[in-house]
Amino acid sequence: VQLQASGGGLVQAGGSLRLSCAASGRTFSSYVMGWFRQAPGKEREFVAAITYTGRSTYYADSVKGRFTISRDNAKNTVYLEMNSLKPEDTAVYYCAAYRSGSVYYTSSVGYWGQGTQVTVSS
Repeated sequence: VQLQASGGGLVQAGGSLRLSCAASGRTFSSYVMGWFRQAPGKEREFVAAITYTGRSTYYADSVKGRFTISRDNAKNTVYLEMNSLKPEDTAVYYCAAYRSGSVYYTSSVGYWGQGTQVTVSS
């Protein structure tokens, strides 16, 4: 599967952004999908994940209550709605299709999108 992320940009603290990740192929609904982020000089970290039908979602503690992950299997797209953004949310955000294992680990990811930059100014 190929993943194309979009929707990043520059926003002031307290603002909102919506990221999208469009997937190619007809097997999108068979993948658990997620978002990771990587700030300069830091390791890539888990942000959110969603199961095949969207019934279950998982979030990093740092974004819980502010970010919402969703998916539309008819459109082969996963979204990340980001509200109440903080400067520490600044990072390149990557969408991910999981292969197996825990959603919290990069080693569980089978496919990565190209990344989209999110910059939050104070």
